[in-house]
Amino acid sequence: MDVHVVVAPVFGTNCCVVVADTAHPDGRRDCVVVDAGAGTAGPVTELVAERSLLPRAVLATHGHVDHTWDAAELCRRFDVPLRLHAADVYRIADPFGTIGRGGGSAAATSVSDALVQALDGFGCTPRDYAAPERIEPFEGPTAEVVAGDVTLHARHAPGHTEGSTLYLVDGSDGGAGVLLSGDVLFAGGVGRTDLPGADVEAMLTTLRQVVRPLDPALGVVPGHGPTTTVGRELATNPFLPA
Repeated sequence: MDVHVVVAPVFGTNCCVVVADTAHPDGRRDCVVVDAGAGTAGPVTELVAERSLLPRAVLATHGHVDHTWDAAELCRRFDVPLRLHAADVYRIADPFGTIGRGGGSAAATSVSDALVQALDGFGCTPRDYAAPERIEPFEGPTAEVVAGDVTLHARHAPGHTEGSTLYLVDGSDGGAGVLLSGDVLFAGGVGRTDLPGADVEAMLTTLRQVVRPLDPALGVVPGHGPTTTVGRELATNPFLPA
């Protein structure tokens, strides 16, 4: 499968378009969109048209609004559902309240204020947010998220949020594939655990039991920032426990 990355202008969220290898008789290939951050709907729609793609779903690695802001618009345009782990579904209806805006900790208030400021620079306010009409959650520690000819292997990875999820994309022609790590694993870092619903112990367990056993050859597209590999992070990331 191919993975195309569109960087959102708000908070630099990495929105990924995962494209199936096989084409339909009309030449179109199925795809899914992962982490539709603010400002990605336009570029993703252009990519879909240019590459003759057929979107089957919008996915989220977790329910934070910088990863879901444009989900409703893309779901509406392509008549597809939003899919994410059931533990984070509650965040979709109240994205700012669930990051602590209006009564959270100092850290949460700082993040929510920074997000509101970034949205303002893009010409949006929290009142402009809309939730997708169709949400199809999945549950459990592992799941296969199938959308048309696209299959992503989901690994529940709580810690940053209760429903944080890693998506593994199989490589073409026997390659190692790609990990879409959301805000769990970054190049040189890991997701923060000082926001509402985060849990330090859950994150440590995720890093030890879910991340460390992964194939070191996997490429990694994190939720923000540069790409990396699992092997590089296992060797150099100071936050990964032995």
